[in-house]
Amino acid sequence: MTTPPEEGEAVTGGEAVVRALASHGVTDAFGIPGTHNLEIYRHLRDYGIRHVTPRHEQGAGYAADAYARVSGRPGVAITTTGPALLNIAAAVGQAYSDSVPLLVVSPGMPLRHPRQSTGLLHEMRSQTEALRGVAAFSHRVSSVEEIGSAVARAFTLFRTGRPRPVHIEVPLDLLETVEPAGPVRRAPLTGPPAPDPAAVGKAAEALRAARRPALVLGGGARAAAAECAALAEELGAPAVTTANGKGVMDERHPLSLGVSLHSPAVQKWLVDRDVILAVGTELAESDIWGPPPALTGTLIRVDVDPAQMYAGLPADVPLVGDARALLKALLAECRGGTDDVPADPAGVRALRAARDDETRTRDARWLPYLHAVRRVLAEDAVLTSDSAQCCYYGALPHLPLGPEGRYLHPTGFGTLGYALPAAIGAKTACPERQVVALSGDGGLQFSVQELATAAQLRLPLPVVVFDNGGYGEIREEMAARGDTPLAVDLPAVDLPALARAYGGRGAVVRSPEELAAALARALTAPGPTVLTVPEVPDVPEVSDVPDVPEESPR
Repeated sequence: MTTPPEEGEAVTGGEAVVRALASHGVTDAFGIPGTHNLEIYRHLRDYGIRHVTPRHEQGAGYAADAYARVSGRPGVAITTTGPALLNIAAAVGQAYSDSVPLLVVSPGMPLRHPRQSTGLLHEMRSQTEALRGVAAFSHRVSSVEEIGSAVARAFTLFRTGRPRPVHIEVPLDLLETVEPAGPVRRAPLTGPPAPDPAAVGKAAEALRAARRPALVLGGGARAAAAECAALAEELGAPAVTTANGKGVMDERHPLSLGVSLHSPAVQKWLVDRDVILAVGTELAESDIWGPPPALTGTLIRVDVDPAQMYAGLPADVPLVGDARALLKALLAECRGGTDDVPADPAGVRALRAARDDETRTRDARWLPYLHAVRRVLAEDAVLTSDSAQCCYYGALPHLPLGPEGRYLHPTGFGTLGYALPAAIGAKTACPERQVVALSGDGGLQFSVQELATAAQLRLPLPVVVFDNGGYGEIREEMAARGDTPLAVDLPAVDLPALARAYGGRGAVVRSPEELAAALARALTAPGPTVLTVPEVPDVPEVSDVPDVPEESPR
């Protein structure tokens, strides 16, 4: 590692970028070098920042997104100008939807670049305007010294409010310019705001008086998992989670309804609750799969974002601030209100059965395979998910997780191609944990080239693909409308062979037992293993292949 420049010492804009990242504890970055960002890449190694090179900038964005979700630290992605930045825009939009702290750094047109187009390489009308449409903000700096302030501004947002993605643009001539960088700017260390005693008291009073309480837990409740479970037990309140909240409360807990806000039976039950405590969730259409239900009870909302108090379903009792601090305060005021949780509180078992009966026929094809996956994986395993039927109909409601594990799903924005690059990002952040990607054949092919990245890094990474011969969800929606399906049936692809071509392994598995055995092997194999589960009869027959010897080139 290089010795950091003294305060006031002149450095290039590229070094100022890397210095600012390192000063905020960044140790990993994802991206692809290009003609205009080489001055940034020159300094990464000297400042101890490890770099992962995906095969597409969208993959870099999804990897950095997942890195942030599992590590608790902001994910960083570096692109070059123009098309590279637009390539990552979908990942930025997904991070915005799911409240993920993602920092994208890119060059931009020179400081004095004329408004009139000159045909400069990668020139576009306005990178900052393009990224402002999907990020919390896009900051174009105008001096080397301003770079440190811009990075500190990004990390301040990550630490003090609802995490959102940010773009910082450095004019490409400024990257090479040598100027005083000024003092190191660091985002201030701040604690969560103290809970408002009056608001906490009002919420606690409503919860203590509730006869039919319920908890709705979103991704913003993750840091308060223990408090959520304790409060549910204290109140005897069943808890339902959003997709991003999956596993906040152990889904095998007698009070857990898992990810089932979309269930008509659960929605009907929720409407009948007299007090609902919603923690860290938008109560969004993407979780409910339709308009929000017309709640009749008192709605208490806990969220770090004040705007959520009147968005969607307005709060009757708003609690703005850190979820863990607020739930601790609520728990302290609600202690002693109930006895031990009964064996079947509030008929949770019956409600679970009603929920599962609604989709038993549709979901039956995935359940044995998901049970096999659950048997093989450790409790702290990370699963990454695609916007695929096997994921939102299958794994989200039917593959149980606890707070030790993680399930990363592209909610809201609903991108395709997330699972594989996200798994690479998660494995980069937590190499000691098992990581498995779940996808469909259509979604996987949006980012299938990232198999090369996983092979290069020799990551033990199973990729379980449920192959329904194309875009199964859209095919079914067309049929439901009475339309003749069009452009949704795709020719069969030998995905295991493609994995081998990239330097990995692959097999077609035709039973849950085969999947369990192949998955166990894949978790220790150096490199990715694609395991295809056929849902259509014309998937190529491919047997498992012997492990490639350690000394073989990849």
